[in-house]
Amino acid sequence: MGLLFIRTTIIFLATLVVMRLMGKRQIGEMQPYELVITLIIADLACIPMADNSVPLLYGIIAILTVYLIHQIICLIDLNFAKAKTLISGSPSIVLNKNGIDDTQLKKNNLDVSDLIESLRVEGYFSLDAVEYALYESEGTFSALPKADYEKLQTSLPVILIDEGKWDKQNVERTGRDIAYYENALRSQGCTDIKKVLVMTVDGNGKTYLQLKGEKYKVFRLHWEKAVW
Repeated sequence: MGLLFIRTTIIFLATLVVMRLMGKRQIGEMQPYELVITLIIADLACIPMADNSVPLLYGIIAILTVYLIHQIICLIDLNFAKAKTLISGSPSIVLNKNGIDDTQLKKNNLDVSDLIESLRVEGYFSLDAVEYALYESEGTFSALPKADYEKLQTSLPVILIDEGKWDKQNVERTGRDIAYYENALRSQGCTDIKKVLVMTVDGNGKTYLQLKGEKYKVFRLHWEKAVW
């Protein structure tokens, strides 16, 4: 029984580390250790039920062991701030007044398109319409819009460049070609597309441009009429 206790503890810790490394996309709305406990308990409960050669008592002891670990972690989580951050993680601010923080995105195995999708779900379609955006430690998304955010999103933006790569389908959708947007980039002092973190444009020509490691810019392309 002592060996079973040790084996269960090792499996729990190993699974927790893996889940923390996997990032927020896989965690959902539970804390990492809560998801680990749920998965382990479900698995441990199945083993003695499916295999008659395994004594039922072994399964009960293993589940109680996980419960004991859960209680210990809860106590640590409540009483030690540093341990709480280590076990559960901390909120990641992925968009601020300077624009997108791609370092925080990568830490959580997310990219720019994931952020834009999360913003759209919350009702924010323009990157410049939001003051701050973050992913909570359990993976949920929160955003603080600007006071006049509704005026900043009068048309649906599309992604033209995502982390240094053209989205050719969206470029064609705008009725322009890549050369047209390369000229627009040069007018903003950018000659290397690989330096572009993200570039979007809406149907009125409003363009959001952020170079890697720099603050975002918003400028307007001179279109005779709205495209969409």
